[in-house]
Amino acid sequence: MGGHTVDIASEFRSFSPTPEAAAKVEDEAASDLQRLRAAWSAGDKPDLWFCYHPYYKSVDPFGPTLCAAFGVPLVTAEASYSPKRDQTEWAPYQARIGAMVRDAEVNIGFTRRDRVGLEQAIPKARIAALEPFIDTTPFEGCQPRPDPTRLITVAMMRAGDKMQSYAMLAQALATIRDRPWTLAVVGDGPMRGAVERLFAEFEPGRIDWLGERGADDIVQELGRSGIYAWPGCGEAYGLAYLEAQAAGLPVVAQRTAGVPEVVRTGLTGLLTAEGDIVAYASAIGELLEDASKRTEMARAARRFVVDERSLATAAKAIDEILRRYIGKNDDRTRHLGSIAS
Repeated sequence: MGGHTVDIASEFRSFSPTPEAAAKVEDEAASDLQRLRAAWSAGDKPDLWFCYHPYYKSVDPFGPTLCAAFGVPLVTAEASYSPKRDQTEWAPYQARIGAMVRDAEVNIGFTRRDRVGLEQAIPKARIAALEPFIDTTPFEGCQPRPDPTRLITVAMMRAGDKMQSYAMLAQALATIRDRPWTLAVVGDGPMRGAVERLFAEFEPGRIDWLGERGADDIVQELGRSGIYAWPGCGEAYGLAYLEAQAAGLPVVAQRTAGVPEVVRTGLTGLLTAEGDIVAYASAIGELLEDASKRTEMARAARRFVVDERSLATAAKAIDEILRRYIGKNDDRTRHLGSIAS
């Protein structure tokens, strides 16, 4: 959309669950590295190498080596550096991430927390901000017809942060069970039985288990609902929040991690203190009781995402970042080699 030509340089999967596996992955990447080196030597080198989400368990096995050898600018997006891994067996891979971030022409960060983390760990890193975004097209053609008392959440059912969020949501709703609400749950996964047990105390009809749904169905379900309720424990930022707001739903979440990057508290939703179940339940109750506030936030939420967090807006922002850091020559950044690490 920004006028560049993008090639997927490799579909090699570099993720390694353990340091021992990482060494094996490196060996397996050798043939692809040789292929790319030969192609670049033959004149098919890109004007820029773009790597998404390199971190200690998923280093880029190609870009840093090739870019150094061929003088190609390197860009990262959502690079992550975890200082606590420096004293572990992951230290050699951490060092590679640190060198990659330091040597990159620019590192694009989506949240303030991530950008500050990179700045503190690698002071020489060049960092630019890009706000999280989604493709708003499916939502722009959908006219919301909300039931103000229908809460909805869309989330996988798995251990860890997701399960913690489901548990917090169930506890919060239990404290406002006297209010007129229902909850639609879109999602499935290995912990579905455990999630259902969390909500077993609610009377029949309160919880609507919708299971896994396709993208079009989710748009429709969001459009039928009044409030998006998901605590967001440990969320990097949560694209589901942007999708809900694009569908015209105010969000109730925690003010934690990267969530404030995608929800404007007091304007497009309510964010409560991390771990405060009473405050979280109260925020849901506030929107259930105040129809005019809910409606006002719903409209603001839709405007916010469609106008400021769309694919078109992001395309323009990325193009401006590349030209600012790589150069103003119109031909310089036309051909991008790309890899999702």
